[in-house]
Amino acid sequence: MPVTVLLVDDEPLVRAGLRAVLEAQPDIEVVGEAADGASVIPLVRQLRPDVVAMDVRMPLLDGIEATRAVLRSVDSPPKILVVTTFENDEYVYQALRAGADGFLLKRARPSEIVHAVRLVAEGETLLFPAAVRALAAEYGNRQARAALRKAALTDREEAVLRLMARGLTNVEIAGELIVGTETVKSHVSAILGKLGARDRTQAVITAYESGFVSPA
Repeated sequence: MPVTVLLVDDEPLVRAGLRAVLEAQPDIEVVGEAADGASVIPLVRQLRPDVVAMDVRMPLLDGIEATRAVLRSVDSPPKILVVTTFENDEYVYQALRAGADGFLLKRARPSEIVHAVRLVAEGETLLFPAAVRALAAEYGNRQARAALRKAALTDREEAVLRLMARGLTNVEIAGELIVGTETVKSHVSAILGKLGARDRTQAVITAYESGFVSPA
């Protein structure tokens, strides 16, 4: 089955460009488009896309609020890939905190766009650039530190979380730690459960905000 994608951007040229890139792939299908975040929920319910590629800045309802709305009101919500012009935009970080699964720069090469959609669809977070990691560290808070202390991660789980924060996939983490991929998946599941995180992205944000991982 192909990965199905809903494109949400107020710029028709951006949507057309993304559609052209994605539909050139045999395993990806663009099932719909919207010009604003306000249209996302009904389209998600109707089309049931695997991934929503959504602009972070839109006139009526921006990507942050649209992300919150989807996760709050849609059963089995899709993965959300925030599309942005600037990687150090605080809007991007707020969207990730709201529950987005990753982000994509509008100037990304076609191969990077395709890779991002596939990676998010598989449930593995994208690499945060230095600018976003720095924002996460700036937002350090007691809640994140308390969550990490309460989680009482094992040494191996801490090692896995550090590698997750670097943006490594399960396969890459397995290679780093010289263990099987299924073992890594088990560790990731345990980390998410202990941190009360919805997904890998939320776990990584907690790691940075708590100071457990440095943005350097």
